[in-house]
Amino acid sequence: MPFFLFDPTMILLVPALILAFWAQMRVKKTYRKFQKISASGNVTGYKVAKHILNQNGLSSVEVNAVKGELSDHYDPRKRTVNLSEANYRGNSLAAIAVAAHEVGHAIQHHTEYTPLKLRHAILPVTSFASWAAFPLFFIGFLFSIPGLLQAGIIFFAAVVAFHLVTLPVEFNASSRAIAQLNGMGVLMNQELSGARKVLNAAAFTYVASATMALLQLVRLILLSQSE
Repeated sequence: MPFFLFDPTMILLVPALILAFWAQMRVKKTYRKFQKISASGNVTGYKVAKHILNQNGLSSVEVNAVKGELSDHYDPRKRTVNLSEANYRGNSLAAIAVAAHEVGHAIQHHTEYTPLKLRHAILPVTSFASWAAFPLFFIGFLFSIPGLLQAGIIFFAAVVAFHLVTLPVEFNASSRAIAQLNGMGVLMNQELSGARKVLNAAAFTYVASATMALLQLVRLILLSQSE
């Protein structure tokens, strides 16, 4: 009986690993390229974020600076937009694109965007499932216990579902960001194209993660059938 972490089904993960590596390289390269290009309007990520929030009736949402590169995120519990220091204070196309994207999540929250609500609803289950799936599957595989194999697969299917729900959430936030930036007139057409490239590159990292999770699920199913 092969050790399930190092068996022939591992070849299924190779395309996903290649895609993930390419996506990470692409997002870093694109982000750093447009981080060096200042927007003609000379506005910072913070100012863009606050302007979009105010325009959408979300003036109570705070915009904070946080440490780290590409550590930007929206916190739905505190209802805060958190931007990495470079994007908070910077006036680059990358900073503006990322700031607008995170505000896009705040707008989703405000408008009760269904995929976002679904992602928030399954997050607690997914957090537990991602921790429990592989131990359960491994024990079931090692000791030939079908029930634990199936439990591991079901738990990991929940993780896959989370990744799949995340895709429309992220793509929609980017679409909202571009629409808001276009409406503001803070970027010229060529600059708007640069901002779109930053967001598209970031989106592919989520596609890569979802692909990896889906192929991992297929692998677990194949291994369970070999028992």
